[in-house]
Amino acid sequence: MEESAIEVSANSETVGDRRERVERAMRLALNGELRRLETHLPFLATLGSAAPFIGLFGTVWGIMRSFEGIAAANNTSLAVVAPGIAEALFATAMGLAAAIPAVVAYNKFTVELGRLAGRMQALIGRSGGLLSRAGGV
Repeated sequence: MEESAIEVSANSETVGDRRERVERAMRLALNGELRRLETHLPFLATLGSAAPFIGLFGTVWGIMRSFEGIAAANNTSLAVVAPGIAEALFATAMGLAAAIPAVVAYNKFTVELGRLAGRMQALIGRSGGLLSRAGGV
């Protein structure tokens, strides 16, 4: 004899209510784990968006030093301009070297966590269906 979805158990909880309760508990556990796994994503997002601006600031600083060197020496020779330009290029490179891996990692982790959440949601739905058909939790 198969249990009906409206059959009431000993504690006045229908099979449907039981399924809903179990699925809600599984979703709460999933959401807690996802929050834990997403803990450091804001750092990657901030690094990926801020590092190029820090590099740009260093670039502007290096160019300003080059202009100061030109003004102080009253000369535009390579020996006067090169140190500031090298500093500017180094700052740009460091900003990009920090930002690019951070953005790639952020995107990879975000996509993977989204896929994981989708698979777990489907598993929760299937588990709830199986539990309600089996007639008990």
